[in-house]
Amino acid sequence: MKNFTMRDESFICENCRKEIKPLGYTARDHCPYCLYSKHLDIMPGDRLNECKGLLKPIGIEKFKDTYKIVYKCEKCNEFHKNIIAKDDDMTEIINISKNN
Repeated sequence: MKNFTMRDESFICENCRKEIKPLGYTARDHCPYCLYSKHLDIMPGDRLNECKGLLKPIGIEKFKDTYKIVYKCEKCNEFHKNIIAKDDDMTEIINISKNN
């Protein structure tokens, strides 16, 4: 993606309060435990979105040879999608996929 800014940073999840370490192979964009994300970007990694609401995982969808988490922002109600990470909690992924 041409406008992708690589940001693989540590953070504290605002939903479950766990400390999240960098992913190491691509940008970490959600919590691997509860799968929540934060509405920070307009283009991936730019941190220019003023919303800053929590992105609640509401579904899972097939994407090429992997899956994406479908999110709804709890503040502005926009929908977003992020590719699952290798260390995401598979039980959470299964639970969210039951919402589809």
